Amino acid sequence: MVQAERSRYRILVAEDDPDDQFLLKKAVSASGVISWVDVVENGEELLNYLRECGPTEEDKKGSFPSLILLDLNMPRKDGREALREIKGTPGLRCIPIVAFTTSNHKEDVDFCYRSGANAYITKPSSFVELAEVIRILISFWFEIARVPFIAAPVLV
Repeated sequence: MVQAERSRYRILVAEDDPDDQFLLKKAVSASGVISWVDVVENGEELLNYLRECGPTEEDKKGSFPSLILLDLNMPRKDGREALREIKGTPGLRCIPIVAFTTSNHKEDVDFCYRSGANAYITKPSSFVELAEVIRILISFWFEIARVPFIAAPVLV
């Protein structure tokens, strides 16, 4: 894929930890892909972000993210609640969501897949591993898989 084409993808990171936010942005940058990365810190901000991205009278397709990386353990509204609400909303349910969390509990994995998550990844413990996981995720979602129209690449 041509570098210019890659820059059209928007990644939304739902993560409350400032260190993890920084590392995720750095990992996306290290992947060599110029993607638009936005960060929200809890499930309420995530849902408000998606509401604001929705189609307007002027722009019928909206500017939804191409991929959401979702931490499960966030304040106010956690990732589990946000996942259930997003996947229960017809206009949002086809946005790819990857649960990206420290939890390795079977209950969390099962819950996320039952609730419509597209993948579940336990956060790696080193930056080198994180950068590789992010590189693979970006390659899969933006080069191999086809994202749905609602989550189509955003021209920036």
